[in-house]
Amino acid sequence: MLHNKSFVKKTKGGKVMKQVREHYLRDDIYCGAPSCTVCDSSGARLSSSASTILVVDTNVVLNQIDLLENSAIDDVVVLSIVLEEVKNKNMSVYNRLRAICSNSNRKFFVFSNEYHRDTYVKEMSGETKNDRNDRAIRVATQWYQKHLGGAVKVLLVTNDKENKRKASEEGICAETVESYVKSLDRPDLLDLLVRPSSEDAEMADVEDHRPSKRKVIYSEHKPMSEITSGLHRGIYHQGKLRVNRYNPFEAYVGSESIGDEIIIYGRSNMNRAFDGDIVAVELLPEDQWQGEKSLSIVGEEDEDEDEDVHLAPNSADDAPRTTPQQGSTGVINAGSSRPSGRIVGIIKRNWHSYCGSLEPMPMPGGSRGVAYALFVSKDRRFPKIRIQTRQLENLLDKRIMVSVDSWDRQSRYPSGHYVRTIGDIGDRDTESEVVLIENDINSRPFSAQVLACLPPLPWSVSSEDLSIPFRQDLRHLRVFSVDPPGCKDIDDALHCYALPNGNFEVGVHIADVTNFVFPGTPLDDEASQRGTSVYLVERRIDMLPKPLTEDVCSLRSDVERLAFSVIWVPSADYWEFIFSKKISTLAFCIWVHTHRFALALFMYVQEMTPEADIISTRYTKSVIKSAAALSYVEAQARMDDSRLMDPVTTDLRNMNSLAKKMRLRRIERGALTLASAEVKFQIDTETHDPLDIGMYQIREANQMVEEFMLAANVSVAQQILKSFPLCSLLRRHPTPTKEMLEPLLRVSAAIGLNLDVSSSKALADSLDLAVGGDPYFNKLIRILATRCMSQAVYFCSGDLSPPEYHHYGLATPLYTHFTSPIRRYADVIVHRLLAASIGISKLPSVFQDRLQLTSIADNLNYRHRNAQMAGRASVELHTLIYFRKRPTDTEARIVKIRSNGFFVFVPKYGIEGPVYLTTRAEKGSGEWYVDEQEQKIKKMDGSFSYSILQTVQIHMEVVEPQPNRPKLQLTLI
Repeated sequence: MLHNKSFVKKTKGGKVMKQVREHYLRDDIYCGAPSCTVCDSSGARLSSSASTILVVDTNVVLNQIDLLENSAIDDVVVLSIVLEEVKNKNMSVYNRLRAICSNSNRKFFVFSNEYHRDTYVKEMSGETKNDRNDRAIRVATQWYQKHLGGAVKVLLVTNDKENKRKASEEGICAETVESYVKSLDRPDLLDLLVRPSSEDAEMADVEDHRPSKRKVIYSEHKPMSEITSGLHRGIYHQGKLRVNRYNPFEAYVGSESIGDEIIIYGRSNMNRAFDGDIVAVELLPEDQWQGEKSLSIVGEEDEDEDEDVHLAPNSADDAPRTTPQQGSTGVINAGSSRPSGRIVGIIKRNWHSYCGSLEPMPMPGGSRGVAYALFVSKDRRFPKIRIQTRQLENLLDKRIMVSVDSWDRQSRYPSGHYVRTIGDIGDRDTESEVVLIENDINSRPFSAQVLACLPPLPWSVSSEDLSIPFRQDLRHLRVFSVDPPGCKDIDDALHCYALPNGNFEVGVHIADVTNFVFPGTPLDDEASQRGTSVYLVERRIDMLPKPLTEDVCSLRSDVERLAFSVIWVPSADYWEFIFSKKISTLAFCIWVHTHRFALALFMYVQEMTPEADIISTRYTKSVIKSAAALSYVEAQARMDDSRLMDPVTTDLRNMNSLAKKMRLRRIERGALTLASAEVKFQIDTETHDPLDIGMYQIREANQMVEEFMLAANVSVAQQILKSFPLCSLLRRHPTPTKEMLEPLLRVSAAIGLNLDVSSSKALADSLDLAVGGDPYFNKLIRILATRCMSQAVYFCSGDLSPPEYHHYGLATPLYTHFTSPIRRYADVIVHRLLAASIGISKLPSVFQDRLQLTSIADNLNYRHRNAQMAGRASVELHTLIYFRKRPTDTEARIVKIRSNGFFVFVPKYGIEGPVYLTTRAEKGSGEWYVDEQEQKIKKMDGSFSYSILQTVQIHMEVVEPQPNRPKLQLTLI
């Protein structure tokens, strides 16, 4: 059946044209119920034993997705009109709903009511779109009732009073969500319900113990129309709110409109915004602006105090009218005040589920067995959340998840609901699960559909693989890999040969992951969503299933594997000589130091002079057989042992010699040698508890591999951009602004160091000259420089102009990632681009949709950032476990000054944390003040001071200032 819908549309040229859209209706769409005698039951998704089938409306899905995700709720029909409405209103909820519907263990069925002849409804004259959609839901529910003939009860679940009333008038069974859940006799499910906003007042009264004295605490949020107008007129400024992890009363909003960050200080000015919200900010008068360095560190025991009590004055104007000798806590030389503001509206909420625990002393109980409690997030950036629960006693010693529902302006805290229990507080597995949840890491087992995409095991290179014209047989090459100890997912390998003319031939071989991961398959979709593998201290969460990462794709020693090779090629005569004599090309199989793949996807081979000059480049798919799988320690030991002269060791030394020259050349071009605090744990193989902790040591072997990986990535970036200038996936590192580098310049000026930041080359040279009185001084300066810069990001080449492609840190105009396709989906995309650029495969259709490619790049950036945060959180967790029974004294370096203390970095352990000089009892006593110019915190009487980068002795000990919130406390000795 064909249904036509006509409408008029105005073209870009101003013409009005009539458009006709054809809508095909069918009568053979099955209902999904196995008890149905009319439809084909082979596609049934609902239970054969179901006594009730639920039809949910859009608002139920949007507001009660936590309930729907619970396995107790099943046999649910999701109408296509509901699915479409949810997609348009909330992509996060839509993705969660799609995940439920595609889960073979759940009984959710998507019914295409918009394409069924008996359930499609036309929009009536004068009817709103929302009313039309509600009517479509009722029509579909009524059709199910008639279609199943009373064999199963069909129930419409809706909280819309008008929709429920009309359903009852039309003879449709309808209930509210709460009414249906109560009928299940599962009190725990009631905790999952999102409460109507009308219940906020009741909960807030309980919270304040003064129902008759409620008052407005926060300003009303401006309507979107007023926000939009204010943004256009420059009155308001838009940006993402980032809350300080050490001080939940301090936040920042990056604003492009003023080219600087706006400081938001105090709960009142934050105005119910959460970390990650997109907000509209109004600037405060300049005499109320804050100097960043004047803001204090807030201890966890302070978080229950009234808002704004942690404000430290930032200038003589808003400090008490006293001199330093008179005892005013403040900042000297505070001309560095920064734009400060208050939030006037929320443009886009970033609410999600949070992990934490309930306060041991709950608020007074309610009626019907309901207890009120305050949920305390494990992440200090988020406020406490009020919830109702019927299982309080069972939750007090548990880590739980809670979602936010609303935040009334008359309430000190937001309202939320219980989602699920994670496990016992303090249990390592529970706390590791919290790390994954808080950073949105998918750790679920791979589905049957994904695993069905894998090749049969055991797998080996076949004669068919060898007969493919575009795949070269390079098994005669002496290929080897260099990785962390115990690495199983080896995704890159190298080879290097000295040529008769004194040059070297160097090649990089990368696991051929795209030989097994095909576009559009469930395996590819899963990898695209996960984006990257995630590395915690004690475990790895793979982007791809282990049969690929540790076997089929891994370039293990003495095993034939497929590779994609990037080759810097000598003359044609030379290649004829090489293959006739079976002389190995000097190829570098470079492994990414954290992850490996079973098949080498690319081989990158080049002829180099002894001075590391590249002659020419080519790319080919290949078959290799690794001669050795070395760890960084083993490779370094071989190079250092002058007694060893075997071929692999000789190749290593030649490669290292070339790598040093390549590295020097990069630095001469302006590449920065930055630093970060990487922590390494020694883990007990049985208990998985940390046995030792220290800084990760970088060896020449690490740098050797890094150099050839960088060279291969640059070479591939040039190749794919030349072929696909509008749809290449590249990686850029924006040049830091002067404002971003200001903290580094303040520190350098205070210690008498002259840093030139006019270019990456100037900064690199300045950093090389920054040599202090101890070997760790230079590394500290480089760590501080690194923290002033933004992260590198993936992007689609068609979205930016060529000058914006530049990678500041590497000082290269083009860069991409292709050397780690097992752990990074970005590399999988680049492999497909490279294969298409050399004509051995077609470009997948996704590359024709720039918007989709941009969306993929955005997801990759999000997943990469979350993986980094999860890794750091895992380090913090295991640091707590390690020091819980090992209090210790050690040296630390001051890296950041605050008005009531400073942050220190502990070189021995790679740990950073706050040291307080002012206790809670002493707050406001004015004992200390900050000298911005000298970067010191001084006693008012001038008797003592601490300066930036100063070495101090500290005591490290795990304490618990608040229940269920252990922390590593650093105190001066």
